[in-house]
Amino acid sequence: MKKEVKEQFDEVTGHSQLTMQVVEHVRSLISKGEVHPGDRLPPERELARKLKISRSSLRAGIGFLSAMGVLKSRHGAGTFVSSGPPALDSSSLSVLGALHGFLPWQMFEARLVIESNVAALAAERATDEHIAELAEEVAEMYASLADPQEYLIHDVRFHRTVARASGNPILGALMETITANLYEYRSKTVQNAVDLKESAEMHREIYRAIRSHHPTQARQAMEKHLNLARIAQDSEADLNGTNPTGTPSSTTPSESPTT
Repeated sequence: MKKEVKEQFDEVTGHSQLTMQVVEHVRSLISKGEVHPGDRLPPERELARKLKISRSSLRAGIGFLSAMGVLKSRHGAGTFVSSGPPALDSSSLSVLGALHGFLPWQMFEARLVIESNVAALAAERATDEHIAELAEEVAEMYASLADPQEYLIHDVRFHRTVARASGNPILGALMETITANLYEYRSKTVQNAVDLKESAEMHREIYRAIRSHHPTQARQAMEKHLNLARIAQDSEADLNGTNPTGTPSSTTPSESPTT
């Protein structure tokens, strides 16, 4: 691997190569047939000991996989492989983004163009099941306002569900790529979030537009959310010494939604 490519890879995997170690271990378990959709992973203590990493590093990796839909944690029951085809390869496309030099602001711009229209399609096509899942993620966001990392997981799940509700698997795959890449950056700065409650309220606005099957409202709500989210994330990044979207803003970010 060329030096500059390796540096890009290291930047995107950023907060810890240990996170990717967990990702690769789970990939191996799935590819070898040692775990299947619906199976429970070994306990955290056992996995951490096997990988020779701390439990906090293990949880970072599990959080990444959970946000991407590969794993699902159930309180008091453990962590399970999500039902249906594993999405691990889709989530790993974030690494391809690094290898090919995708810039964070370009990913964010692509997300704005794609996801606003995805939301409109979701408002036309969402099933009762999709709407119920969106409602659950919004409720979980409100329940995790005091835990930014947990909030981020439900935030990402919400956007993945919107993509699935669009009924277009190609758009869904594109959103997997973009969301995975942005999650990597956001996980480093979310602790600096100022107002997660306002963010949750904006997600609820998107949910209500989709539930009411109003495509124009859904598109506008998503555009508003994403534009303000970019401003807020730049503010978070300034506090963290990085800039995830890399774009200047003419709007004061002091009270913008943070996701």
